[in-house]
Amino acid sequence: MSRLLLVPLEDAVVFPNMTLSLTVDVGDEDRVLLVPKHENEFAGVGTVADVVEHVRLPGGAHAVTLNGLYRGVAGAAHTAPDGKLYVEVDERPDAEPVDGRTRNLEREYRATVEELLELRGDDGRIQAFVRAISEPGTLADTAGYSPDLSFEQKVELLETLDVTERLELSLKLQRERLAELQVRQRIRDDVQSGAERQQREYFLRRQMDSIRKELGEDDANVIEEYRTKIAEAGMPEHALEQAEKELGRLERMGEQSAEAGTIRTYLDWLVAIPWSRTSDEKLDPVDARAVLDADHAGLDDVKERITEYLAVRKLRQERGIREDKRSGAILTLIGPPGTGKTSIGESIARATGREFVRMSLGGVRDEAEIRGHRRTYIGALPGRLVRALRDAGTMNPVIMLDEVDKVGADWRGDPSAALLEVLDPAQNHSFRDHYLDLELDLSGVLFLATANVADSIPGPLLDRMEVIRFDGYTTAEKTAIARGYLWKRQTERNGLRPDEVEISDQLLEQIATEYTREAGVRQLERTLGTILRKTATQIASGKAEPPVKLDLAAVRDALGRQRFFQEAAIRTAVPGVATGLAVTGAGGDVLFVEAVKMPGKSGLVLTGQLGDVMKESARIALSYVRGHGRELGIDEHAFDEGEFHVHVPAGAIPKDGPSAGVTMVTALSSLLSGRPVKHTVAMTGEVTLQGRVLPIGGVKQKVLAAHAAGLTDVILPERNRGDLDDVPADVREQITIHFAMTVDEVLAIALEPARAGAAA
Repeated sequence: MSRLLLVPLEDAVVFPNMTLSLTVDVGDEDRVLLVPKHENEFAGVGTVADVVEHVRLPGGAHAVTLNGLYRGVAGAAHTAPDGKLYVEVDERPDAEPVDGRTRNLEREYRATVEELLELRGDDGRIQAFVRAISEPGTLADTAGYSPDLSFEQKVELLETLDVTERLELSLKLQRERLAELQVRQRIRDDVQSGAERQQREYFLRRQMDSIRKELGEDDANVIEEYRTKIAEAGMPEHALEQAEKELGRLERMGEQSAEAGTIRTYLDWLVAIPWSRTSDEKLDPVDARAVLDADHAGLDDVKERITEYLAVRKLRQERGIREDKRSGAILTLIGPPGTGKTSIGESIARATGREFVRMSLGGVRDEAEIRGHRRTYIGALPGRLVRALRDAGTMNPVIMLDEVDKVGADWRGDPSAALLEVLDPAQNHSFRDHYLDLELDLSGVLFLATANVADSIPGPLLDRMEVIRFDGYTTAEKTAIARGYLWKRQTERNGLRPDEVEISDQLLEQIATEYTREAGVRQLERTLGTILRKTATQIASGKAEPPVKLDLAAVRDALGRQRFFQEAAIRTAVPGVATGLAVTGAGGDVLFVEAVKMPGKSGLVLTGQLGDVMKESARIALSYVRGHGRELGIDEHAFDEGEFHVHVPAGAIPKDGPSAGVTMVTALSSLLSGRPVKHTVAMTGEVTLQGRVLPIGGVKQKVLAAHAAGLTDVILPERNRGDLDDVPADVREQITIHFAMTVDEVLAIALEPARAGAAA
């Protein structure tokens, strides 16, 4: 047992009888232990080496020349005062085996190595080197010189102390190398014979080209042009095989064939697809968020989702995690018109550095629009997705599927069913277009679908989508959007400079509330455009000198009289009228439910284009009021004679859904008790015959509609309390939200206190 300086070798293995130079300071040591090291782990066996020569390098560095002697097993380690690491070493020179089995292994090893060298094309020097080695242990160590052995295999060879076992291991490793070389040699021979065959076919084709030229049938240029395009297209193996097959058919049948035009069209589409081209994606979440914020106000949900998507891709790329083709993003933006769903698609493409393609699906009824036509049909074409990839020029664009809720279906198929595969991250990496009849990888595409309502989207399709809801803007948000985006854009479109026309934020807010009542801002932008056109006309005709400062009179002159009024106080001034809240395709809305009693015997009359569910809500409301008349302070004879008429104005607009139940109960209770409904209160909720108030949907849109109508109190079902988190904070501060479990709680909040002597 000796004590030697330990010299670690990073990812390298030195065997006995090897000589090497290292830039390391070994001090005055005569012998050291060279131990392989990988990822902070040392091998158990190293090589004891003589320090042959010390060299002083320029700059003061030290280097030594070392000569490997024999193996040494590392034991306990000690750190010297100068920081160097010393280990106790059990020196293990090779013992000379005397059995005949070792000699047989030697002969077999030498034969295997000679065969290896013959395949590698050795010039005889390595062969002579191996033949000169007589010791079996040293002969086994020659396997460690092989560049084909991995670090782990070399360490295993170094750690094998028994000479016979080491020879067996070396023979096994060299046989594996020999088998690999033999396979490579066979492949080279096959490739060479294939190249000779291709060369022969090339000469034959040239002869055919010459014959065709003599006959005046020279279409070789067309074939060569296609061959060049196919080679440059970067197709995957299966597509390349199909392209070459079709090109071969075209070459054999010639341009005069009736099918040549069809084949050429197919080849044109194949080479037009950007098989191997992708955009250099920008994976900076902070920069992407800045781009999105610059283009759109609000819409935090979709901005956060895009930022998260980029952050995840950035982390996977930085950490070397393999791309998962099943982890694509398919976002569906659902909300009223004019809220920025379509326009944010271009901003997302710009923020991510991708190309943008928009596909409008409104009114599409043919499944072939998505999947393409079979090539057997005359005038067949690929589907819209293939065309979108061609137009984008990359395989990872942002594709917007606009108005996906308006896809139809008829005898030509159901396009929404064809979209099931496209919008499923688990399947779209192998999408098959009917025309191409080849698998297309759509996993790199960022799909954005837009819709106004989710109800008309088929359930299986909606299940594949990640839904982000756009529920409309508050008046404050509309004013901010008008100031930051719409006013600037319309000023430029109408030929005006920013310093030629001025408008106050207060006037912008007044325009938003008195001339528009929408969830989005499309009508608001048109209204601002009208004002600016009038201003541009006055400046151009010399009737006004810039800068023009707009006031309310100028707005009235341009837009006419006020179009929307805060009418809840007027409508609910008499008993029998209640203010409800509803959701339409255009966002939230305020609706009034009117009830009157009149002579007759038909019981209940319903008008206002009500659907079946809403009619049932009205009957439930009347039954509840009749069953609880005494508790509500209603004369017990109020139901004896006469009929009730319930009307929901705006009769040309169809209405349905159960959420007007509490509003109808409140209207009938107000009518029969003589207590008017408070003009500041709006309500929504489904009602049961027992008087329970059940939860409803669209809370955010309904509360925004109440806020826009100037109402200050909103009654919601108790089980919708959690949905209040979606409502903007500034709206929650201006509106008092009341939660109710029963109709009694609703009526206590909604109705004015009973006056003495009031009765129906």
